[in-house]
Amino acid sequence: MVNERQRNQILGLLFFGVLMAALDIAIVGPALPVLQRVFTVSERLLSWVFSIYVLGNLVGTPMIAALSDRFGRRALYVLSLSSFALGSLIVALAPSFSVLLVGRLLQGLSAGGIFPVASAVIGDTFPPERRGSALGLIGAVFGIAFLIGPIIGGLLLLLGWQWLFLINLPIAAILIAFSVRLLPGRTVTSSAPFDLTGLLVLGIMLSSLAYGLTELDPDAIRAGNVPFFAIGALIVAALLVPAFITIEKRATEPILQPSIFRSRQIWLTAALAVGAGIAESSIVFVPALLTAAHGVSSSTASFMLLPVVLAMAVGSPVSGRMLDQFGSRIVVTIGVILSGAGLVLLGALPMSLVAYYLSAIVFGIGLAILLGASLRYVLLNEVPANERAAAQGLLTVTMGVGQLLGAVLVGLIAATGGGGAGGYGVAFLVIGILMLALTFAGLGLKNRTAEKATALAHAH
Repeated sequence: MVNERQRNQILGLLFFGVLMAALDIAIVGPALPVLQRVFTVSERLLSWVFSIYVLGNLVGTPMIAALSDRFGRRALYVLSLSSFALGSLIVALAPSFSVLLVGRLLQGLSAGGIFPVASAVIGDTFPPERRGSALGLIGAVFGIAFLIGPIIGGLLLLLGWQWLFLINLPIAAILIAFSVRLLPGRTVTSSAPFDLTGLLVLGIMLSSLAYGLTELDPDAIRAGNVPFFAIGALIVAALLVPAFITIEKRATEPILQPSIFRSRQIWLTAALAVGAGIAESSIVFVPALLTAAHGVSSSTASFMLLPVVLAMAVGSPVSGRMLDQFGSRIVVTIGVILSGAGLVLLGALPMSLVAYYLSAIVFGIGLAILLGASLRYVLLNEVPANERAAAQGLLTVTMGVGQLLGAVLVGLIAATGGGGAGGYGVAFLVIGILMLALTFAGLGLKNRTAEKATALAHAH
């Protein structure tokens, strides 16, 4: 039995593990001009420093999550931290841009295990009435990472771009030492054969989906250039969906239990996660709107995202405590309405600075609720202990699909709307309306009483 002191130590360990992985998305931004100069690559190729990390994250998440349900949280968390450190070392010592991308891919695959395993550990060690607060704290990590990441990145660049990645080695070593001591070992034993076929098909399916969405260049489509490879990859992903479902139904111990998809809560949560991912990806395009509307520089526009980041950093832990008190239906619905309303205001209001900051704060609070604890909280209560990591992995995957889809949607809608401030305004308005439509999914979630009953049933 885990006591209160041990829970706090575990929470601290998980917090810093997730922070390390999250920082490697935010921290690399200041280094991109340096990497482009050192490796002499085009901007299109340079974008893969981000894209390949996202791709690895999307593929690695369900794989490592399923393995942790089978072989134990501690083993897979330590493995994820170790391979993340190895990926960081490969990036820092990369003699070519190709090798650097291999290291980033390994980092992304490893990071794909850190967050869902951390969420599953919280479900294993915290009672239902404390899970919301714990998940809220972990969810706040992403707001903190995007707040301090560029600052830390700028400071480490003074020592050389390699230090953005070498800094992960001592941090990972410390986290591994504490993981071995604090995290619970293997709690479930099984003699059933591992679902290797399902794992491989899922990996190919998600890789094809991630590549296809990443390579759908809105500018090329608008110019009439058909991205055949991207469309082909998306077709492969679509064709593999029924094959994967068939494999999972026949597997003795599947990667994703078919029973997960019998739950209405799971389907609603997956839909909300896709919407949250689409809304999150729209943040990337806000500086372009600000530059077009106010004529500010790119760096100034990036700093103007600070209200969104601060709102997310504050909103996530607050919403976590609200989950413990009011349940997910009320909290999730508030998050959907606020994020949708923020985007609608951003797209519909005249682009004054007052209107921008108002919409940014509303949007940031709403997004913090959805990306932080609330959707993970639903799944922790809805599935038994031996499926927690897989369910968390499913959530991360659906959110990642939303992020990739959102980037394509914003680009296409903005281009169709004529580009500039007007085009991006239309894009934010459309996505805001889409988010508001998901209010019905939030209202379809269980109330606090039913949620507690389900959690207690799974606990026994």
